[in-house]
Amino acid sequence: MRNQAQLLLLDRDAIAGLLTPEMALTAASTAFTLQGSQQGRIFPVVREALATGGVFGIKSGDIASQDVLGFKAAGFWPANRALGGEPHQATVMLFDPSTGRPRCIMDGNAITTARTAAAGELGLRMLARPDSRTLCVFGTGVQAAAHTAAALRALPSLKEIRYVSHSGAPDAGFEAQLAGKPVHAADADAAVAASDVVITATPGRGPLFSAGAVRPGTHINCVGADTRGKRELPAGLLQRARIVVDDQAQAGALGEMQWTTGLACIQMGDLLAGHASFTREPADITVFDMTGLALQDLVLGEHLYKAAQRDGAGLNVAWPW
Repeated sequence: MRNQAQLLLLDRDAIAGLLTPEMALTAASTAFTLQGSQQGRIFPVVREALATGGVFGIKSGDIASQDVLGFKAAGFWPANRALGGEPHQATVMLFDPSTGRPRCIMDGNAITTARTAAAGELGLRMLARPDSRTLCVFGTGVQAAAHTAAALRALPSLKEIRYVSHSGAPDAGFEAQLAGKPVHAADADAAVAASDVVITATPGRGPLFSAGAVRPGTHINCVGADTRGKRELPAGLLQRARIVVDDQAQAGALGEMQWTTGLACIQMGDLLAGHASFTREPADITVFDMTGLALQDLVLGEHLYKAAQRDGAGLNVAWPW
């Protein structure tokens, strides 16, 4: 009934009680497969700099066969650190595609972290050498920690973790999150040269290491380049690599692929949907260019929405229409 309609609100704590790495991994795989099967649509991305120093974006899409429609409004506000807050901020909103009525508004910060790490985990499972033993992580923030945990799930063979902080100094907080693991700060090029897997999870202000430091056989998950003008990889590296992207158009506009033209790449969704194949040779350098897809947010949002309805989580408010 229109006048008895309700809107479900899921705040940070409600999301934390429902979200698991397994749920995020399932959602990420489903989202990519839907994209590769052309059953999910991604609408044009909004990504704009603000006068406040922040960056604001909207990623939206739909899955007609599953009655899914929605968007994520998100961005990066670096000044939040001075307030003791997280610079990445996100909100996910789901709609009834038949009426346009909003069904659920949810805090998107944990959703963004979890679905991005899950996408990275898929990339490692499919593209990295399964015998990889050493990992290098650029960044020490929320994303870096989540992607490191995902790497340890994806590649049980990993025995050593090197990380490169913004200052180059050790980060006790980051190391504490990996208690019991052999982790230590390192110089950028030396860490890359000694690693089988490299994860770049920084604000993407410029190249993080030298192209010559990357050895044959290395796999790289690129997380930070998600806006025009951002990059983490050095010039010339993509030309040496076999490249997988989450979305070819987005990667070319916002990701590492914006810095080069004409290079062949494969979409992750095409691999998962069986429309493309990939066989890694031992000496291949592989790159997964991750710009983040609306479908990842929407599929995971739907999982959380249904779990909240099942468990009675969140707050229902009257929303007559």
